[in-house]
Amino acid sequence: MPLPYMRSTLTAVLGLSVLLATGLAASQSATASNAMAPPVLAGDGQNGSNQTLGQALLAAADKGDVVAVRDLLARGAPVNAQDAQGSTPLLRATAGNHIEVARSLLLHGADTNLKNQQQDSAYLLAGAQGRLEIVRMALSYGADLKSLNRYGGTALIPACERGHVETAQALIAAGVNVDHVNRLGWTCLMEAVVLADGGPAHQAIIRSLIAAGADLNLPDKEGVTALAHARQRGQREVVQLLQAAGAK
Repeated sequence: MPLPYMRSTLTAVLGLSVLLATGLAASQSATASNAMAPPVLAGDGQNGSNQTLGQALLAAADKGDVVAVRDLLARGAPVNAQDAQGSTPLLRATAGNHIEVARSLLLHGADTNLKNQQQDSAYLLAGAQGRLEIVRMALSYGADLKSLNRYGGTALIPACERGHVETAQALIAAGVNVDHVNRLGWTCLMEAVVLADGGPAHQAIIRSLIAAGADLNLPDKEGVTALAHARQRGQREVVQLLQAAGAK
């Protein structure tokens, strides 16, 4: 075989060997890199799924669709999902007085004390709106009796102000402080007089507060008592109730 031809063949073989070695090294390097790389997790997808289920649960609770709510909970929807304002499914259900929806949410661990940006929780809103059944459920599921709304008041204060007799009585029986003073300087008794008309509902609430041992002589920020306010407003029946109970 001529010498030049042998040299050419040898060069080609050597070149092929180099290419093969380079390819093998690259393959080994890629395998090593893959072995060292962190595993791809399904967390992001799961979080996206939870967010979608949470939004669906918020919408179903808002509409009072108990069938949809139960289905979504069974599928793992986050029971304490919050919307852009911080409201939970339970808070939305409370606003609409959707009792069975609220029950299902509480059974699945909904937090009755979780507040939105307006400092409303399901428990506080239920008290303010007179949602008696939801108040009772909230009390059974760990409602914080010392929880305060954006005015610095307990759930009892707006219940008294708005004349929600049974709700106020339920909160009193549960042990909410009847002498708590909010940022306006008013107790539940003061609001039941100052922001009310002295009618039968507020008279019933005042009787309950008297029976619970409320301090009838706690004045407002100006030093005016509930009895003095009742006189100024011509609430004769309330004046009689307070005087008979020892108010001054």
